[in-house]
Amino acid sequence: MMKLGELAGSGALGRHASDGLYFRTGPFVTRLETAYPPVLDLLARFYGETEVFPDPVIASFNVAIRRPLGPRRWWRAQALFAIEDTLPFEPYPLSHAYPLLEWGLNWSIATRSNHFLMLHAAALERGGRALLMPATPGSGKSTLGAALAFRGWRLLSDEFGLIERASGRVAPLPRAIPLKNRSIPVIRDYLPEAELGPEFEKTRKGTVAHVRPPDDCIRRQTETAAPAWIVFPRYIAGHPTNLRPIPKGLAFVRLAQNSFNYRVLGRVGFQHLTDLIRRCACYSVEYSDLDSVIAALGDMTAAPGPEVP
Repeated sequence: MMKLGELAGSGALGRHASDGLYFRTGPFVTRLETAYPPVLDLLARFYGETEVFPDPVIASFNVAIRRPLGPRRWWRAQALFAIEDTLPFEPYPLSHAYPLLEWGLNWSIATRSNHFLMLHAAALERGGRALLMPATPGSGKSTLGAALAFRGWRLLSDEFGLIERASGRVAPLPRAIPLKNRSIPVIRDYLPEAELGPEFEKTRKGTVAHVRPPDDCIRRQTETAAPAWIVFPRYIAGHPTNLRPIPKGLAFVRLAQNSFNYRVLGRVGFQHLTDLIRRCACYSVEYSDLDSVIAALGDMTAAPGPEVP
């Protein structure tokens, strides 16, 4: 099967995207329609190893990045995100078209994928077991997740802990990791081997730059993992690393608060969240130093854990 990078290299990416480009997005198929080259350039740069479907298939999400008609096509040019011809957001500046695509696709997944239990969490895998890191904005989740992804862990997702309702396993959804504001120079200095995309300034989340996910996690985006650890991270400047177990009742409450659809699923959501908590060792961690917290998480994984189903 052709890959996105190969399609771009052949010069056919723009033609496919004008008609509708079908590509794998973890357990989903996305159909993207756009004629805006900078979006396609970054898409190929970040996801060159992802599969492209040569013929139309049933898409999970039909999305588009378009330019409006009228003066705003040229004067203070804007971009629109559409899903099935619905515009869920206000227009963005055209220069922010690529982050708009990433945010729009995340929104589409979060609002239309209730066949999963969806957690707002980074997810990584090591030795067949998954680490879930639920966190509120400002906790350092993306910074820590990016560091782990280049230090022996496979990135499953920066944004979603997708729990399969039938198996209880974590489904990968590897996407470019959006770093914000002060996290950008931190990761640029800490991970010189990582490829960062352009900095988008004055977005609705401040300055944003995306980390290109390692190729291996894109190639393995159909390989699920058994959940084993739930860690609630919190960055505190100058704080020594403190990884400690927490009661499972507290972990349940905090995890429910970091779920996209726990309330929507009702009793089913309660059952799946309960099963997940029972299967995992639960911790919180405060940290300021990446080397120290990565070492602590490595020691945690070396401890006896649950059997991999």
